[in-house]
Amino acid sequence: MDGGDLELGELLGAAEAAPPGRSVDVVARDLQKRFGAERVSFLFVDLIGQRLVRLPAAVDGDLVASSEPIDLQGSVYDSVLRSQRRRVEPDGQGGQRIIAPVSNRGDCIGVLEVTLQHADDRVLGQVGEAAHALAYIIVTDRRFTDLYHVGQRTTRTSMAAEIQHQLLPSASCCEADQFTLAAGLVPADDIGGDTYDYSLDSDALHLSITDAMGHDTASALLATLLVGALRRARRGGCDALKQAHHAHEALLAHGRGLATGQLLCVDLETGVAELVNAGHPWPLRVRDATVEEVRLAVNLPFGVASPIPYALQELYLRPGDRLVLLTDGMQDRGAAAVGLTTLLRDTRALHPRETVRALTAAVREACHGDLQDDATVMVLDWHGPSR
Repeated sequence: MDGGDLELGELLGAAEAAPPGRSVDVVARDLQKRFGAERVSFLFVDLIGQRLVRLPAAVDGDLVASSEPIDLQGSVYDSVLRSQRRRVEPDGQGGQRIIAPVSNRGDCIGVLEVTLQHADDRVLGQVGEAAHALAYIIVTDRRFTDLYHVGQRTTRTSMAAEIQHQLLPSASCCEADQFTLAAGLVPADDIGGDTYDYSLDSDALHLSITDAMGHDTASALLATLLVGALRRARRGGCDALKQAHHAHEALLAHGRGLATGQLLCVDLETGVAELVNAGHPWPLRVRDATVEEVRLAVNLPFGVASPIPYALQELYLRPGDRLVLLTDGMQDRGAAAVGLTTLLRDTRALHPRETVRALTAAVREACHGDLQDDATVMVLDWHGPSR
Protein backbone atom coordinates (compact mmCIF):
# COMPACT_ATOMS: atom_id res chain seq x y z
CA MET A 1 0.00 0.00 0.00
CA ASP A 2 1.38 3.40 -0.96
CA GLY A 3 0.69 5.69 1.96
CA GLY A 4 1.09 9.41 2.20
CA ASP A 5 3.55 11.32 4.31
CA LEU A 6 3.03 11.65 8.03
CA GLU A 7 0.73 14.56 8.84
CA LEU A 8 2.03 15.45 12.27
CA GLY A 9 -0.65 17.99 13.09
CA GLU A 10 -3.40 15.53 12.23
CA LEU A 11 -1.75 12.78 14.26
CA LEU A 12 -1.29 14.99 17.32
CA GLY A 13 -4.85 16.22 17.05
CA ALA A 14 -6.16 12.65 16.98
CA ALA A 15 -3.96 11.74 19.96
CA GLU A 16 -5.31 14.66 21.99
CA ALA A 17 -8.89 13.69 21.16
CA ALA A 18 -8.31 10.09 22.29
CA PRO A 19 -8.18 8.93 25.94
CA PRO A 20 -4.62 9.34 27.31
CA GLY A 21 -4.17 5.58 27.58
CA ARG A 22 -4.91 4.94 23.89
CA SER A 23 -2.01 6.78 22.24
CA VAL A 24 -0.71 3.63 20.61
CA ASP A 25 -4.13 3.07 19.02
CA VAL A 26 -3.94 6.46 17.32
CA VAL A 27 -0.51 5.73 15.84
CA ALA A 28 -1.62 2.22 14.84
CA ARG A 29 -4.65 3.50 12.96
CA ASP A 30 -2.46 6.02 11.17
CA LEU A 31 0.02 3.33 10.11
CA GLN A 32 -2.80 0.99 9.11
CA LYS A 33 -4.42 3.69 6.96
CA ARG A 34 -1.22 4.68 5.22
CA PHE A 35 0.71 1.41 4.94
CA GLY A 36 -1.67 -1.42 5.82
CA ALA A 37 0.03 -2.15 9.15
CA GLU A 38 -1.27 -5.46 10.52
CA ARG A 39 0.03 -5.46 14.09
CA VAL A 40 1.30 -2.52 16.12
CA SER A 41 2.63 -2.56 19.69
CA PHE A 42 4.47 -0.23 22.03
CA LEU A 43 6.89 -1.93 24.43
CA PHE A 44 8.42 -0.19 27.46
CA VAL A 45 10.92 -1.18 30.13
CA ASP A 46 9.78 -2.13 33.64
CA LEU A 47 10.95 -0.44 36.84
CA ILE A 48 13.89 -2.76 37.40
CA GLY A 49 15.09 -2.42 33.81
CA GLN A 50 15.17 -6.13 33.08
CA ARG A 51 11.91 -6.83 31.26
CA LEU A 52 9.70 -5.27 28.61
CA VAL A 53 5.97 -4.76 28.91
CA ARG A 54 3.93 -4.91 25.70
CA LEU A 55 1.08 -2.48 25.13
CA PRO A 56 -0.71 -3.66 21.97
CA ALA A 57 -2.85 -1.34 19.89
CA ALA A 58 -6.56 -1.72 19.30
CA VAL A 59 -7.33 -1.34 15.59
CA ASP A 60 -11.00 -1.30 14.56
CA GLY A 61 -11.92 -2.13 18.15
CA ASP A 62 -9.92 -5.37 18.19
CA LEU A 63 -7.51 -5.20 21.13
CA VAL A 64 -5.00 -8.03 21.27
CA ALA A 65 -4.47 -9.39 24.77
CA SER A 66 -1.21 -8.23 26.32
CA SER A 67 1.46 -10.92 26.55
CA GLU A 68 3.65 -11.75 29.52
CA PRO A 69 6.64 -9.46 30.16
CA ILE A 70 9.57 -10.15 27.83
CA ASP A 71 13.14 -10.62 29.07
CA LEU A 72 15.13 -7.66 27.77
CA GLN A 73 18.66 -9.04 28.00
CA GLY A 74 19.91 -10.29 24.63
CA SER A 75 16.64 -9.60 22.81
CA VAL A 76 16.22 -7.72 19.54
CA TYR A 77 14.49 -5.01 21.56
CA ASP A 78 17.59 -4.70 23.73
CA SER A 79 19.67 -4.17 20.58
CA VAL A 80 17.33 -1.43 19.33
CA LEU A 81 17.30 0.36 22.70
CA ARG A 82 21.08 0.22 23.00
CA SER A 83 21.87 1.33 19.47
CA GLN A 84 18.84 3.61 19.02
CA ARG A 85 18.59 2.24 15.47
CA ARG A 86 15.59 0.50 13.97
CA ARG A 87 15.69 -3.18 13.04
CA VAL A 88 13.81 -4.92 10.23
CA GLU A 89 13.25 -8.69 10.38
CA PRO A 90 11.00 -11.27 8.66
CA ASP A 91 7.86 -11.87 10.69
CA GLY A 92 7.70 -15.56 9.75
CA GLN A 93 4.48 -15.09 7.76
CA GLY A 94 5.82 -13.42 4.63
CA GLY A 95 5.81 -9.90 6.06
CA GLN A 96 8.32 -7.67 7.77
CA ARG A 97 8.61 -6.73 11.42
CA ILE A 98 9.93 -3.22 12.06
CA ILE A 99 11.20 -2.30 15.53
CA ALA A 100 11.93 1.42 15.99
CA PRO A 101 13.15 3.28 19.09
CA VAL A 102 10.71 5.57 20.85
CA SER A 103 12.93 8.24 22.42
CA ASN A 104 12.79 11.83 23.56
CA ARG A 105 15.93 13.93 24.16
CA GLY A 106 17.96 10.75 24.63
CA ASP A 107 15.52 9.17 27.07
CA CYS A 108 14.64 5.65 25.88
CA ILE A 109 10.91 5.44 26.46
CA GLY A 110 10.51 2.12 24.63
CA VAL A 111 10.14 0.68 21.13
CA LEU A 112 7.42 0.67 18.47
CA GLU A 113 6.87 -2.71 16.79
CA VAL A 114 5.01 -2.72 13.45
CA THR A 115 4.28 -5.61 11.09
CA LEU A 116 3.85 -4.81 7.37
CA GLN A 117 3.66 -6.88 4.22
CA HIS A 118 6.22 -4.68 2.52
CA ALA A 119 8.43 -1.80 3.65
CA ASP A 120 10.82 0.18 1.44
CA ASP A 121 13.16 2.92 2.66
CA ARG A 122 10.47 5.56 2.47
CA VAL A 123 8.05 3.51 4.55
CA LEU A 124 10.78 2.71 7.07
CA GLY A 125 11.48 6.41 7.41
CA GLN A 126 7.78 7.10 8.00
CA VAL A 127 7.58 4.41 10.70
CA GLY A 128 10.61 6.03 12.36
CA GLU A 129 8.87 9.40 12.31
CA ALA A 130 5.74 7.83 13.78
CA ALA A 131 7.86 6.36 16.60
CA HIS A 132 9.37 9.79 17.27
CA ALA A 133 5.91 11.37 17.35
CA LEU A 134 4.72 8.61 19.71
CA ALA A 135 7.49 9.57 22.16
CA TYR A 136 6.13 13.10 22.47
CA ILE A 137 2.56 11.82 22.73
CA ILE A 138 3.44 9.41 25.56
CA VAL A 139 5.46 12.04 27.45
CA THR A 140 2.34 14.22 27.39
CA ASP A 141 -0.17 11.47 28.15
CA ARG A 142 1.76 10.08 31.12
CA ARG A 143 0.61 13.11 33.07
CA PHE A 144 -3.02 12.00 32.84
CA THR A 145 -2.97 8.22 33.32
CA ASP A 146 -1.43 5.54 35.52
CA LEU A 147 -1.39 3.06 32.64
CA TYR A 148 2.36 3.23 32.12
CA HIS A 149 3.11 3.28 35.86
CA VAL A 150 1.00 0.18 36.37
CA GLY A 151 2.60 -1.59 33.42
CA GLN A 152 6.11 -0.95 34.75
CA ARG A 153 5.38 -2.78 38.00
CA THR A 154 6.22 -6.35 37.07
CA THR A 155 7.10 -7.10 40.71
CA ARG A 156 5.58 -6.07 44.03
CA THR A 157 6.44 -2.47 44.99
CA SER A 158 6.81 -1.48 48.64
CA MET A 159 5.63 1.84 50.05
CA ALA A 160 9.25 3.03 50.37
CA ALA A 161 10.02 2.03 46.78
CA GLU A 162 6.92 3.86 45.51
CA ILE A 163 7.96 7.04 47.34
CA GLN A 164 11.54 6.77 46.11
CA HIS A 165 10.53 6.21 42.50
CA GLN A 166 8.24 9.26 42.51
CA LEU A 167 11.12 11.45 43.74
CA LEU A 168 13.19 10.75 40.64
CA PRO A 169 12.93 12.70 37.37
CA SER A 170 10.54 11.15 34.86
CA ALA A 171 13.43 10.82 32.37
CA SER A 172 16.71 9.17 33.41
CA CYS A 173 18.59 10.55 30.39
CA CYS A 174 18.86 13.98 28.78
CA GLU A 175 20.75 15.15 25.69
CA ALA A 176 21.60 18.71 24.69
CA ASP A 177 24.21 20.39 22.49
CA GLN A 178 26.54 20.94 25.43
CA PHE A 179 26.17 17.66 27.32
CA THR A 180 24.69 14.19 27.62
CA LEU A 181 23.47 13.03 31.01
CA ALA A 182 22.24 9.65 32.24
CA ALA A 183 21.49 8.25 35.69
CA GLY A 184 20.46 4.99 37.31
CA LEU A 185 19.50 3.71 40.74
CA VAL A 186 19.66 0.13 41.98
CA PRO A 187 17.50 -0.02 45.10
CA ALA A 188 18.42 -2.15 48.07
CA ASP A 189 15.90 -4.73 49.24
CA ASP A 190 15.30 -2.36 52.17
CA ILE A 191 15.24 1.04 50.41
CA GLY A 192 18.24 3.16 51.43
CA GLY A 193 17.15 6.74 50.67
CA ASP A 194 19.09 7.49 47.48
CA THR A 195 17.84 10.05 44.96
CA TYR A 196 19.14 11.92 41.94
CA ASP A 197 17.71 14.95 40.18
CA TYR A 198 18.48 17.39 37.38
CA SER A 199 17.02 20.42 35.65
CA LEU A 200 18.11 22.22 32.49
CA ASP A 201 17.72 25.99 32.33
CA SER A 202 18.53 28.26 29.40
CA ASP A 203 22.04 28.88 30.71
CA ALA A 204 22.74 26.21 33.35
CA LEU A 205 22.39 22.53 34.18
CA HIS A 206 21.51 21.74 37.81
CA LEU A 207 22.42 18.33 39.24
CA SER A 208 21.96 16.70 42.61
CA ILE A 209 22.67 13.28 44.05
CA THR A 210 21.67 12.54 47.65
CA ASP A 211 21.65 9.73 50.20
CA ALA A 212 19.27 10.03 53.15
CA MET A 213 20.16 8.19 56.34
CA GLY A 214 18.41 4.96 57.23
CA HIS A 215 16.32 2.44 55.36
CA ASP A 216 12.78 1.71 54.26
CA THR A 217 9.97 4.24 54.69
CA ALA A 218 11.87 6.40 57.19
CA SER A 219 14.66 7.10 54.72
CA ALA A 220 12.17 7.58 51.88
CA LEU A 221 10.33 10.24 53.90
CA LEU A 222 13.60 11.96 54.79
CA ALA A 223 14.56 11.90 51.11
CA THR A 224 11.17 13.44 50.25
CA LEU A 225 11.86 16.36 52.57
CA LEU A 226 15.37 16.78 51.17
CA VAL A 227 14.37 16.67 47.49
CA GLY A 228 11.41 18.98 48.13
CA ALA A 229 13.68 21.56 49.78
CA LEU A 230 16.24 21.36 46.99
CA ARG A 231 13.64 21.72 44.23
CA ARG A 232 11.93 24.60 46.00
CA ALA A 233 15.24 26.44 46.32
CA ARG A 234 16.33 25.65 42.76
CA ARG A 235 13.01 26.78 41.29
CA GLY A 236 13.29 29.94 43.35
CA GLY A 237 16.48 30.84 41.49
CA CYS A 238 18.99 29.72 44.12
CA ASP A 239 22.50 28.62 43.21
CA ALA A 240 24.10 25.43 44.57
CA LEU A 241 25.24 27.14 47.79
CA LYS A 242 21.80 28.52 48.63
CA GLN A 243 20.18 25.20 47.69
CA ALA A 244 22.48 23.48 50.20
CA HIS A 245 21.54 26.01 52.88
CA HIS A 246 17.79 25.51 52.32
CA ALA A 247 18.13 21.70 52.35
CA HIS A 248 20.17 21.84 55.56
CA GLU A 249 17.66 24.13 57.29
CA ALA A 250 14.75 21.91 56.20
CA LEU A 251 16.32 18.82 57.72
CA LEU A 252 17.18 20.66 60.93
CA ALA A 253 13.64 22.00 61.26
CA HIS A 254 11.54 19.09 60.07
CA GLY A 255 13.68 16.00 59.62
CA ARG A 256 14.82 13.32 61.99
CA GLY A 257 18.10 12.36 60.47
CA LEU A 258 20.83 13.47 58.12
CA ALA A 259 21.67 13.11 54.45
CA THR A 260 24.77 13.41 52.32
CA GLY A 261 24.59 15.14 48.99
CA GLN A 262 26.41 16.71 46.09
CA LEU A 263 24.91 19.72 44.28
CA LEU A 264 26.24 21.09 40.99
CA CYS A 265 25.35 24.00 38.76
CA VAL A 266 27.13 23.82 35.39
CA ASP A 267 27.37 26.98 33.28
CA LEU A 268 26.48 25.92 29.73
CA GLU A 269 28.66 28.61 28.16
CA THR A 270 31.86 28.08 30.12
CA GLY A 271 31.73 24.53 31.48
CA VAL A 272 32.44 25.83 34.98
CA ALA A 273 30.59 23.81 37.62
CA GLU A 274 29.86 25.41 40.98
CA LEU A 275 29.28 22.70 43.56
CA VAL A 276 28.72 21.87 47.18
CA ASN A 277 29.78 18.57 48.73
CA ALA A 278 27.83 17.72 51.89
CA GLY A 279 29.63 14.65 53.24
CA HIS A 280 29.29 12.80 49.95
CA PRO A 281 31.75 10.48 48.15
CA TRP A 282 34.09 12.22 45.72
CA PRO A 283 33.06 12.20 42.07
CA LEU A 284 35.18 10.49 39.43
CA ARG A 285 36.41 12.22 36.30
CA VAL A 286 37.34 10.43 33.09
CA ARG A 287 39.65 12.62 31.03
CA ASP A 288 41.25 11.05 27.97
CA ALA A 289 42.29 7.59 29.23
CA THR A 290 42.67 8.60 32.88
CA VAL A 291 40.12 7.93 35.61
CA GLU A 292 40.69 9.90 38.81
CA GLU A 293 38.88 11.05 41.91
CA VAL A 294 38.04 14.74 42.09
CA ARG A 295 39.22 15.45 45.62
CA LEU A 296 36.84 18.13 46.79
CA ALA A 297 36.63 19.80 50.16
CA VAL A 298 33.89 18.06 52.15
CA ASN A 299 31.34 19.77 54.37
CA LEU A 300 29.21 17.99 56.96
CA PRO A 301 26.02 16.25 55.78
CA PHE A 302 22.71 18.09 55.60
CA GLY A 303 20.96 18.08 58.96
CA VAL A 304 24.13 18.07 61.10
CA ALA A 305 24.29 21.25 63.21
CA SER A 306 27.59 23.02 62.68
CA PRO A 307 28.91 26.61 62.89
CA ILE A 308 30.89 26.04 59.67
CA PRO A 309 28.92 27.17 56.59
CA TYR A 310 28.81 25.23 53.36
CA ALA A 311 31.57 26.08 50.89
CA LEU A 312 31.04 26.71 47.17
CA GLN A 313 33.73 25.13 45.02
CA GLU A 314 34.47 25.28 41.31
CA LEU A 315 35.21 22.46 38.92
CA TYR A 316 36.30 23.17 35.34
CA LEU A 317 35.01 20.78 32.70
CA ARG A 318 36.82 20.39 29.40
CA PRO A 319 35.13 19.21 26.20
CA GLY A 320 35.40 15.42 26.22
CA ASP A 321 35.34 15.11 30.03
CA ARG A 322 33.11 12.53 31.67
CA LEU A 323 32.05 13.28 35.25
CA VAL A 324 30.64 10.45 37.37
CA LEU A 325 28.65 11.14 40.54
CA LEU A 326 27.78 8.23 42.82
CA THR A 327 26.50 7.23 46.23
CA ASP A 328 28.39 5.06 48.69
CA GLY A 329 26.27 2.06 47.70
CA MET A 330 28.40 1.89 44.54
CA GLN A 331 31.46 1.30 46.76
CA ASP A 332 30.24 -0.56 49.84
CA ARG A 333 30.78 -4.24 50.61
CA GLY A 334 30.01 -6.46 47.66
CA ALA A 335 29.78 -3.53 45.25
CA ALA A 336 33.45 -2.72 45.91
CA ALA A 337 34.39 -5.83 43.90
CA VAL A 338 33.15 -4.16 40.71
CA GLY A 339 36.33 -2.16 40.08
CA LEU A 340 34.81 1.16 39.09
CA THR A 341 38.01 2.62 37.67
CA THR A 342 38.51 -0.25 35.25
CA LEU A 343 34.86 -0.39 34.26
CA LEU A 344 34.74 3.36 33.62
CA ARG A 345 37.82 3.11 31.46
CA ASP A 346 36.38 0.19 29.53
CA THR A 347 33.06 1.96 28.91
CA ARG A 348 34.55 5.35 28.02
CA ALA A 349 33.38 5.17 24.39
CA LEU A 350 29.81 4.19 25.28
CA HIS A 351 26.85 6.53 25.56
CA PRO A 352 26.36 7.60 29.22
CA ARG A 353 23.09 5.67 29.19
CA GLU A 354 24.97 2.45 28.42
CA THR A 355 27.73 3.22 30.91
CA VAL A 356 25.11 3.65 33.65
CA ARG A 357 23.54 0.38 32.61
CA ALA A 358 26.91 -1.41 32.73
CA LEU A 359 27.75 0.03 36.15
CA THR A 360 24.42 -0.78 37.78
CA ALA A 361 24.36 -4.27 36.26
CA ALA A 362 27.88 -4.94 37.56
CA VAL A 363 26.90 -3.83 41.08
CA ARG A 364 23.75 -5.96 41.02
CA GLU A 365 25.76 -8.98 39.87
CA ALA A 366 28.56 -8.44 42.41
CA CYS A 367 25.97 -8.34 45.20
CA HIS A 368 24.06 -11.32 43.75
CA GLY A 369 20.97 -9.12 43.57
CA ASP A 370 21.00 -8.58 47.34
CA LEU A 371 22.14 -4.99 47.91
CA GLN A 372 22.56 -3.78 51.48
CA ASP A 373 22.33 -0.16 50.38
CA ASP A 374 20.99 1.73 47.36
CA ALA A 375 23.54 2.20 44.57
CA THR A 376 23.11 5.32 42.44
CA VAL A 377 25.22 6.78 39.65
CA MET A 378 25.02 9.81 37.35
CA VAL A 379 27.22 10.11 34.25
CA LEU A 380 27.71 13.52 32.63
CA ASP A 381 29.53 13.87 29.31
CA TRP A 382 30.57 17.46 28.67
CA HIS A 383 30.73 18.32 24.95
CA GLY A 384 31.45 22.03 25.32
CA PRO A 385 29.47 25.22 24.64
CA SER A 386 27.02 25.07 21.75
CA ARG A 387 28.19 26.75 18.59
